[in-house]
Amino acid sequence: MNNSTTVTISAAASAAGAAIKRRKKLHQYQSLIPGLPDDIAQICLSHVQPSTLYSVCHSWRRLVYSSSFPSFLSVYSLLKPSQSEKNSVDFANFDPVSAKWTLLPPPPLNPPLRILLRHPSFISRHLPIQSVSVSGNFVLLAATTDPLLPALSNPLVFNPRTGKWSNGPQLATPRRWCAAGASHGVVYVASGVGSHYNPEVARSVEKWDMNRNNRNHLWEKMNCLKDGKFSREAIEAVGWRGKLCMVNVKGDAAKEGIIYDVESDSWQEMPEGMLMGWRGPAAAMEEEIIYTVDESKGALRKYDHRRDCWLDILENEMLKGARHMAAAGGRVCVVSGGGEGIVVVDVVAELPRLVVVETPVGFQVLDVHILPRISQLDSELHYEI
Repeated sequence: MNNSTTVTISAAASAAGAAIKRRKKLHQYQSLIPGLPDDIAQICLSHVQPSTLYSVCHSWRRLVYSSSFPSFLSVYSLLKPSQSEKNSVDFANFDPVSAKWTLLPPPPLNPPLRILLRHPSFISRHLPIQSVSVSGNFVLLAATTDPLLPALSNPLVFNPRTGKWSNGPQLATPRRWCAAGASHGVVYVASGVGSHYNPEVARSVEKWDMNRNNRNHLWEKMNCLKDGKFSREAIEAVGWRGKLCMVNVKGDAAKEGIIYDVESDSWQEMPEGMLMGWRGPAAAMEEEIIYTVDESKGALRKYDHRRDCWLDILENEMLKGARHMAAAGGRVCVVSGGGEGIVVVDVVAELPRLVVVETPVGFQVLDVHILPRISQLDSELHYEI
């Protein structure tokens, strides 16, 4: 009796296992469109919105995230726990197709990267973390570690296409509270503070050309600033039409603006109209149009270089207190006050449309970037929050 039962159960289990294997095999090799070769089917499906393909079937969902399918853009952010005073930071991605936030792997460093967000000397604010988007990569450039020293001696680069981190070349002068930006695949850092304030560092400029085949190509020193007035804040150097534009103070306070011409390696004063309207975070769409948010009024504007003035796009309460923004693919993403959400504005629509991406529960957003989506499926690389 027992032997018969054992044999029956074993046979049933074996049959069930075989059925599962057949289903998996069928699922794995299911054609994209029955009756068509996959390469032809992929050409047809590439004209369909990824969000539509994602919702139909698993094989189409896998296609959307494959390296051979046209990439779509997604949101990348640094997150911190909302209720914790710990100096912990996570790198995360929001996929607009699946509408999911996922944590990405941390940089594989030994010892682990330690970033200081809070310090008794700065009770009312976070210590800044500075990063840029360059040629489809996320580049972490500057931050603070204990005891108030530069946290990074070299950039950390995350490539969404491979899902991996790599190290950039060592900075000649590691720094924090600097001006950071990029133009045409070249990363720039200027001014800032090293292990202590140094007037030479506060005037210095370095560039790293990521277009070179050798990723470890060294930083080059460029023409210095005239003074150290741009070492007071973490500053966005916005790449625009072959130039880097920056102001040294945020908000409505009195400020100075300056423009660096990347071709001539020279500095010039910022036009008066551009400077007067620069009252919050700024970003450039494909380095052609600069957008800014007036953080006190919650107004999104774009710069008209012919008339040297800012044109209103829309005004919304959710844009008040804006701290960071990014622009790409016809969208402007703005981190709302307190980091509780990301406001996304379609600026190419006839009537600009606004939606809000909610921050993952228990987290605050520290910055925002728009980069190509991850090539692999969520479960293969990172995990959902």
